[in-house]
Amino acid sequence: MEAVLDQKDLGITSRLRGTQGRPNRTRSIGTRFTPDEEMELKAAAAARGSFIAEWAREVLLCEARTRRFDAAVITEVVALRMLVSTVLRSIALKETLTPDAFTQILSDVRSGKHDATRDVLNQYQTAAREQ
Repeated sequence: MEAVLDQKDLGITSRLRGTQGRPNRTRSIGTRFTPDEEMELKAAAAARGSFIAEWAREVLLCEARTRRFDAAVITEVVALRMLVSTVLRSIALKETLTPDAFTQILSDVRSGKHDATRDVLNQYQTAAREQ
């Protein structure tokens, strides 16, 4: 029994120690879930060994902080796809790819990658809605 109390005390002590050096958390955001969604969220938190509130906080902050990074990565992947497909098309057609032509391809990719990314994302959103 004493070992159990020591473990509980260590859990509280380590949690309190984590609050030093950071601002107090004074804001709260709430939302509503169905009972099935609540069980799903509780299971996800338990799988990580976290309380649901702490797990939810971590997930929300991670999502908020990585959104911009994800958009940049997707845009660059689309740019690479545009570049490779254009260069491979030239090779398949046995066209001579001059340095000027390659520079023009790079310029076209740079200027068109954001529109192309929007098109690709719209295709996925449309497909997801249709399912």
